[in-house]
Amino acid sequence: MEPTVKSVFGLLKRGSDKPADSRNAGDSVFFSTAFAEQGVDPSMLVPWEARAVEIGAKSLSSSRGVRLLQALWKKDKYMALLDDNAIQRLERHFRFATVAADRDIIRQDEYGNFMIVLLTGSIAVDRVQPWGEQLRLTEARPGDILGEMSLLDSGMRFSLCSSLAECEIAVLSADGMDDMMSQDPLLAASLIALLARKLSLRLRVVSARLSERKA
Repeated sequence: MEPTVKSVFGLLKRGSDKPADSRNAGDSVFFSTAFAEQGVDPSMLVPWEARAVEIGAKSLSSSRGVRLLQALWKKDKYMALLDDNAIQRLERHFRFATVAADRDIIRQDEYGNFMIVLLTGSIAVDRVQPWGEQLRLTEARPGDILGEMSLLDSGMRFSLCSSLAECEIAVLSADGMDDMMSQDPLLAASLIALLARKLSLRLRVVSARLSERKA
């Protein structure tokens, strides 16, 4: 099992192992408390609300966001397993925004508790190597998911994600994921499983690229 996948299931197990009287029925804090459990100083955490203000993100209507999400994920081998009804149910847990070009939506080595789905536009995904070289890992296309690794394992961001053009995005925060686990646990479990699978595949590709670069 991949390390990130282990982290996800370890987090879920820690939550389920808590005594019943220490949890309120229907409540979930698996994701919103994970950074504290990892010993992350709260002042180091960059939530979407702070990043949105910093980059001047503008609110996008949820109806348009969901329509775009449905159309894009229908074409994805894995995310297509979520039918239209499931994606409609995601609407209450996601936020939707428009971001101008040349904005750092996610920064390498920071702690952030949200992931994004690119709906329109293009985002550069770069990694600064220890020797200072900035390596372009990929350019995200509509439908791609970014930042889910930190949301799932509470670790530092692996790469810098910057908008190359005006983008429309869907944002899922740790609080949103917790709400989903409380209100629609089957949907949350399905989404987590799909994210873990896609993340594992992407990390394999990135690892191969970095290995080729070193060679």
